[in-house]
Amino acid sequence: MIVIIYSLWLLCVVAQGQTLKPGKTTLIRYGGWLPSSKEAYNSFFSQLTDKISDHHAKALPHIPAVAAFAKAMNASSGSDPKMIDLWNQIFVQAAPQNKIKDFDSLLRSLDILLLQPPGFIVPRDPDGNPIREPIGVPVYIILDLLSNTAAAYDLFRKHVFNIAMKSLLDSWGTYLRTHDSTKTLTTLTGGWFSDYGLAYLQAEQRGDFNSTYICPKPEEMDRGDSAIDAGIIVSACESTVLRLDHNVQFHDQFWLKGQKYSLYDMLDRNETATEAFIGGTVYQAFLSPADYHRWRSPIVNAVVVPGTYYAVLPDGGAEEGDPDFKPGSPYGAIIRSQSWLTQSATRAIIYIQADNPKIGLVGFIAVGMVEVSTCALAVRAGQRIEKGAELGSFHFGGSTHALLFGPNTNITFNDNIDPATGALKVNTHIKVRSVLAQAS
Repeated sequence: MIVIIYSLWLLCVVAQGQTLKPGKTTLIRYGGWLPSSKEAYNSFFSQLTDKISDHHAKALPHIPAVAAFAKAMNASSGSDPKMIDLWNQIFVQAAPQNKIKDFDSLLRSLDILLLQPPGFIVPRDPDGNPIREPIGVPVYIILDLLSNTAAAYDLFRKHVFNIAMKSLLDSWGTYLRTHDSTKTLTTLTGGWFSDYGLAYLQAEQRGDFNSTYICPKPEEMDRGDSAIDAGIIVSACESTVLRLDHNVQFHDQFWLKGQKYSLYDMLDRNETATEAFIGGTVYQAFLSPADYHRWRSPIVNAVVVPGTYYAVLPDGGAEEGDPDFKPGSPYGAIIRSQSWLTQSATRAIIYIQADNPKIGLVGFIAVGMVEVSTCALAVRAGQRIEKGAELGSFHFGGSTHALLFGPNTNITFNDNIDPATGALKVNTHIKVRSVLAQAS
């Protein structure tokens, strides 16, 4: 139950009224990753800093997972001597809005956050009206401004750092499977079954929570898959369109501001697999906090590729026209780095060989980000399954996924194309196993 509930939040809602032209990353909202209101953001940090102060005043020891992380970062333990120096630089370089002022405060905040489940914060706006805000990725919130620094770019890509971070996050995963983690599954204020919580879970026309999340019986004829034609491609995830790129190349300059895709890096530097998609199409969509977080599609081969957790492309802040932040705001760099993260974050790569030669080989990449970094496969190499069957899932939630099509696949994204511009509609919310496109 905990994995299911925790998989009900993450990522963002696309700005209304935009269309996505091939090769361009759209501006996106940050709800689910970052609180959208100042009141909720300040309330989260106010509560956290009070707990940090109390933790420090009582000289409480670190929990084992945090103690192990601190040891891994410390050069005296035989670790990379540059890491603790990079941490010090991170706190110097971080934007002045940063609330976590030093490494000790960061460790103590982790002591607190890794022993509590996500829930709701319900502050009030200036007019006294309650604001409902899920805090689904608290570790990301405290690392948000820290990650958007040059020092963090160097540190968060280090192998030793990512091994230590994986162990830290695995410990939180263990906690989220305990009875204690169910304490926010309540009808009380701040609980997921409160009026505010259920309203959030049932938004976006998802319907009643119970009817939505009762799984159909596998022996039933109608399992919700409308794709009966061999040329139809169904959506692998319930998600919202982010980006579409055509004619993708072996080594695109993915680190530039345009965030081009590098097939070679996306596919774990597998030259044979990369060659199959050169000149083809990449479709990327992201999962919002309340989306269904299991992947569905036919498959014949699969491999899991380990990656990074909090590495981002440092930038100059939010762009002009950002739907949530003023130009230059330092918040949310990792969300703006989603296209690049298809090459750097922990991900599962699944190759799908369609029976229909007009579709051919399809690549599916599930990208885990920050504390939602676990990609769990439910299939094995060589296994043949039906269209719409489960491939795997994001644990702790999810983030973004990509579909790769070869250069000879003539694909049309049916109802998701703006007839006036020919661009993919980026605020289109697509349900899992619904019709996504057609090959002809």
